[in-house]
Amino acid sequence: MKLNANNRTRPERGLPARSGSVVSGACELSASSTVAGRAAARRAALRAFTLIELILVMALITIVVSVSLPSLKGFFRGRDLDSEARRFLSLTRYGASRAVAEGIPVELYVDTQQRLYGLRAQAGFLEQDTKRVEYKLPAEISFEVTAAPTKKASGEENFDNPDEQFLNNLEDMSDSGNPIKIIRFNSDGFIGDKSPAAVILRQRSAEESASAEGDAIAIAQSATRLTYEIRTLQQQR
Repeated sequence: MKLNANNRTRPERGLPARSGSVVSGACELSASSTVAGRAAARRAALRAFTLIELILVMALITIVVSVSLPSLKGFFRGRDLDSEARRFLSLTRYGASRAVAEGIPVELYVDTQQRLYGLRAQAGFLEQDTKRVEYKLPAEISFEVTAAPTKKASGEENFDNPDEQFLNNLEDMSDSGNPIKIIRFNSDGFIGDKSPAAVILRQRSAEESASAEGDAIAIAQSATRLTYEIRTLQQQR
């Protein structure tokens, strides 16, 4: 006699559950508790700082900044001086190239009072100079301009001792009443005879004394008087 599958005996209500169901429920409970424990551990690891920890961190940051601030100031001040010197030198190269390309004299002017410098075509050669540029020095940097290079009594250029000649030119500051000094590049690209031997960018010292002078960089004519080059000066005068 065959039994129909739909006529299988089902457990009556109220009878105890099978042991397999108990084990399965226990496993599910254990797994859920494990997941909850991991989540709690993760939250504990990612918890925010307490107020005391924040105060300690801020105190450490303040101490580090206060100790390193003087050296950082000197670093950024030195970067400003070096950056301005390189930009001025680049302007001399651009002035010579432009003079040759356009076939006109080009002037690199320096205003020692307003701390301005720029490049322009010599007056009378262009109706409007669209390529004129101008820059201003930072407040802690100033200009010093020397006189034109000296020549021998015969009128020839003095190339015997260029280093000594450079030092002599530094002592011979331009005493003209006009605060605007001109470096002229002729149409052939050469430097004009009356152009300054050197332009000095001097940085004011960080000391309280107003008479104290800081580092300086000279953009001076090379030994051949064909270009300008950068020379670093030690604290002096």
